Amino acid sequence: METVEKPYVIGLDMGGTNSVFGIVDQRGTIKMQTVIETKAYPDVRDYVKASVEALKPALDVVGGIDKVRGMGIGAPNGNYYTGNIEYAANLVWDGIVPIAKLFEEALGIPVKVTNDANAAAMGEMTYGVARGMKNFIMITLGTGVGSGIVVDGNVVYGSDGFAGELGHFIIDHSEHARSCGCGRKGCLETYCSATGVARTAREMLANSPMPSLLRDLNPDEITSLNVFQAAEAGDELAKRIFDYTGRILGESCANFATFNTPEAFVFFGGLTKAGDYLMEPLRKAYDDNILYIFKGKAKLLVSSLNGSEAAVLGASALGWDA
Repeated sequence: METVEKPYVIGLDMGGTNSVFGIVDQRGTIKMQTVIETKAYPDVRDYVKASVEALKPALDVVGGIDKVRGMGIGAPNGNYYTGNIEYAANLVWDGIVPIAKLFEEALGIPVKVTNDANAAAMGEMTYGVARGMKNFIMITLGTGVGSGIVVDGNVVYGSDGFAGELGHFIIDHSEHARSCGCGRKGCLETYCSATGVARTAREMLANSPMPSLLRDLNPDEITSLNVFQAAEAGDELAKRIFDYTGRILGESCANFATFNTPEAFVFFGGLTKAGDYLMEPLRKAYDDNILYIFKGKAKLLVSSLNGSEAAVLGASALGWDA
């Protein structure tokens, strides 16, 4: 059988900063991993060349490319239907990039692409806290806010491959709404991503006389990690920043629940390390705003998969069907 002759697939979690490759077996075990810096290659062809070079030692361990059935890629604005990355704001390449075709030519194996948040959802559904669930929404909280929507066991791609951009749901229509990288204002990701938390911190420091450990830092260099560390040290302003972020995210999820009544929302990404500082206000706002008939139905869960594991495994799942 082919599955025995070719017992591995390659999963690629492509981020704006780094690209993580994993060689995965049929049980979902990542046998080998390697990483390259995405933004170091302004020419996508150089990126593909560097990727192939980085993969060679890992492939040698499993018996070479002849043992690999296919490759799956989770990438910002990755289009499942076309195999292209299309106008990704957080990548160094502009316009439409035929990433599946480039890797197929370089490796000689079939390649499929999906949005990075969809890949994370697939990984969570197969190996994580959403295992066995047929209806859930994955929310990724990183540099931006991404989402993967699963309905009746299938990832929702929509008519053009780009369904599920909940991070660009406009939650602030005021004249002071924050500008977003997508070109619009007031998008959820400008408030509830790691960079959104840093923006909230700068605004609260400027507009509040409250003492805070964050005042010891250069405002332009504050990160969500700094806010978490300050909250851990008992800083009230830092806790207020997470209260604000969690409330917005909880209210938004209460709205999202109206269109597919999910069994769960699964939160994934660096910002989830804030734990209860984020999740408690999120749960309260969700419960306070959810439509009555949906009350108590959805679990609010944090991903059980570490780091980029969910995205690598989710992307690799595409490789079996490539």
